[in-house]
Amino acid sequence: MYVAIEGVIGVGKTTLARLLQPVFEADALLEVFEENPFLSDFYGDRARYAFQTQIFFLLSRYRQQNNVAPQALSAKRNLVADYTFAKDALFASINLKGDELDMYYKVHEALGEKIPKPDLLVYLQASTETLMRRIALRDRPYERQIERAYIEELNAAYDNFFSKPFDRTPILKIDMDDLDFVQNAEHVNFIENRIREALGLPPYQPALPME
Repeated sequence: MYVAIEGVIGVGKTTLARLLQPVFEADALLEVFEENPFLSDFYGDRARYAFQTQIFFLLSRYRQQNNVAPQALSAKRNLVADYTFAKDALFASINLKGDELDMYYKVHEALGEKIPKPDLLVYLQASTETLMRRIALRDRPYERQIERAYIEELNAAYDNFFSKPFDRTPILKIDMDDLDFVQNAEHVNFIENRIREALGLPPYQPALPME
């Protein structure tokens, strides 16, 4: 079983992946975004630092995915990831233009052919208001310059991206505005049940709306 979790900055991808790891007795594949030396500058001046930031992320994500995912899957171990390789192109479509975007797409396509696809993609959806509140609460220094307009743009792009079939991978959409799996263990159980149901992994109960 290979489950990848996606969603906009601040929605809780990494936290959920860590919570699900012991539940499914899985290996964890967590994005190492803090290592990007251009990230803080990018949030201060997107136009100037977009290409450097995007290329660094692309190569870093490829290296990590190509090292971890095939090894875990070939050993028949479960794997939970807090990002997908494909979503990197989503950010590029927002941040890059012209020749830089064309070059990026060529490199991404060549590298993406070698990356295993997840069995299920869990898309965590949330309003921009929820995302901005959670970004402020975690208070990462390099995120303090993020503009609300950028998060709104990302939110719209994610919804559009995951409204269509994703690399023939099933998509499970979960509304996060009323869920807080950090404070409420029942919300983790709810998401676990939804994943089991989507993959046909017993035991699970037919999904019911959260109260």
